[in-house]
Amino acid sequence: MLDRELSLGALSPTTQIIAVAVWLGLVSLAALVGKRSPFGSPEVVRKIVHIGTGNVILLAWWFYIPAWIGIGASVLFGFITLASYWLPILPMINGVGRQSWGTFFYSMSIGLLITVFWPLAMPQYAVIGILIMAWGDGLAALIGQRWGQHPIQIWGGTKSLEGSGTMAVVSFIVSILVLWSCQGPIGATWGVALVIAILATVLELFSKFGIDNLTVPLGSGAIAFALNHLWLGL
Repeated sequence: MLDRELSLGALSPTTQIIAVAVWLGLVSLAALVGKRSPFGSPEVVRKIVHIGTGNVILLAWWFYIPAWIGIGASVLFGFITLASYWLPILPMINGVGRQSWGTFFYSMSIGLLITVFWPLAMPQYAVIGILIMAWGDGLAALIGQRWGQHPIQIWGGTKSLEGSGTMAVVSFIVSILVLWSCQGPIGATWGVALVIAILATVLELFSKFGIDNLTVPLGSGAIAFALNHLWLGL
């Protein structure tokens, strides 16, 4: 483990940025392939980008990318996404005039979590928040639209029991894997992960206009941090 940390931490900023750029390039390529496939749909393409982009937080964690790079990238992408609501800059993600600020909130949540947890040397909490948003929300939308048979009406919007169940399960798995990778298989971590999963599911359920892309990652990261310190003393 120490050798791995030293080798990854020794990567130059240029190499780190190239690694992230290569990953984002692969995500874009996957989205283009998905768009042209017989089974591709605008929602599937958006979720490919949604999930793939979120995994950048893993690269930032593993490669020890400095906070200023992550924050700067999130601010830059935030401005780009704002412009894309009126200009066809990101047609695979946003339609012009699409009534959702989700993509903008997504980029801002990454920057905010890095701002808080990178200086504390606790990047795992930022990773939990972003991966829950990426995988939990992404798969919940796909499963809910494809197999959702039990609708849930909340604040004028429609969710599904199947989608919310997927959100809870994926959030629990993400939380367990990230926490165990940092602190080992402590028994009480199961309880922490369960609370995180429940909170993330509730926040995703009660959301409109893409605000869950902000509330879910920030809420998940914050509750993970609070429970680990207040409950487990870690």
